[in-house]
Amino acid sequence: QVQLVESGGGLVQAGGSLRLSCAASGRTFSSYGMGWFRQIPGKERDFVAAINRSGGSTYYADSVKGRFTISRDNTKNTVYLQMNSLKPEDTAAYYCAAGITSTRSSDYSYWGQGTQVTVSS
Repeated sequence: QVQLVESGGGLVQAGGSLRLSCAASGRTFSSYGMGWFRQIPGKERDFVAAINRSGGSTYYADSVKGRFTISRDNTKNTVYLQMNSLKPEDTAAYYCAAGITSTRSSDYSYWGQGTQVTVSS
């Protein structure tokens, strides 16, 4: 079993940057693909980015491509989401997840509690 804890969210002005971190417990972190999703109240959880077990392959939603970068450090059991050129429409709760590398939330078995990102205009 994997426990995930996100951090790094906050309030930032449009055009600014934030880096989210997701720390995983357990010794099997490198066995999981990792993903970031985001959710606005009343809406479905949307895919943001994913990275495979080794970190050699990454995937992005079109809305964040070129602005966000997902990475992982398997020695630190941590996955990151670097978010640049933030826009007000990026405002959401951001969740990290562990499972099969995928764009679908149903392919992830473990989820963090979420961290809020708010981008002001």
